[in-house]
Amino acid sequence: MIAELLPAIARGVGLTLYVTGASLVIGGIIGLSLVGAARSPFAFVRGIATLYINVVRVIPPITWLFLIYFGLPQFALRLSTIQAAIIGFSVIASAFMAEIYRSGLLSIPDGPREAAHALGLSAATTVRHIITPQAFRVALPAIATYGIGLLKDSALASTIGVREITYYAQQSAKQTHEGLLSFIVAGALYIVISLVVALVSRQVDLGLRKKIGVA
Repeated sequence: MIAELLPAIARGVGLTLYVTGASLVIGGIIGLSLVGAARSPFAFVRGIATLYINVVRVIPPITWLFLIYFGLPQFALRLSTIQAAIIGFSVIASAFMAEIYRSGLLSIPDGPREAAHALGLSAATTVRHIITPQAFRVALPAIATYGIGLLKDSALASTIGVREITYYAQQSAKQTHEGLLSFIVAGALYIVISLVVALVSRQVDLGLRKKIGVA
């Protein structure tokens, strides 16, 4: 039975990775803008960014999906299930990634900045070549952990019809009446993907440590 269920449910792996990866990248880009706004010298800008981050983080992911997929059509904006899922998860990811970036930046001591200033390096050069690589290395484990969490949250996309792993597990359970086995197979696929993500992030982290000379 597993031999029949596995290929049927594994059809959703590609879309699961696509939704997760696209949301993480888009959310990561928006998160950069948010963390910049949160560190702005203007109180109004900081307040808006902080409010956005806090509000987005406390609203359940499934609520965001429903608001976007079922709510936006009332304003003549109809999205496909995949578009709605990516937008919803990107909104959520942007807030969490902003906090991850902020933690990474706060972990960098003043020494490297002061040394760069003493050498006459510009602020842009200091941020690009000194601060960003160190902050990214510090933030990478948290980014990988959040990415795995986002992968698991992507299962919620099945509630609006996205044909990812959980969607096909539900369909297989209905067709074969093997609900327990179907979701065990789905769970195993999530575990395998999560382990691969963790392994890749570990290798990237080791590479960054060697590159910037951190043990």
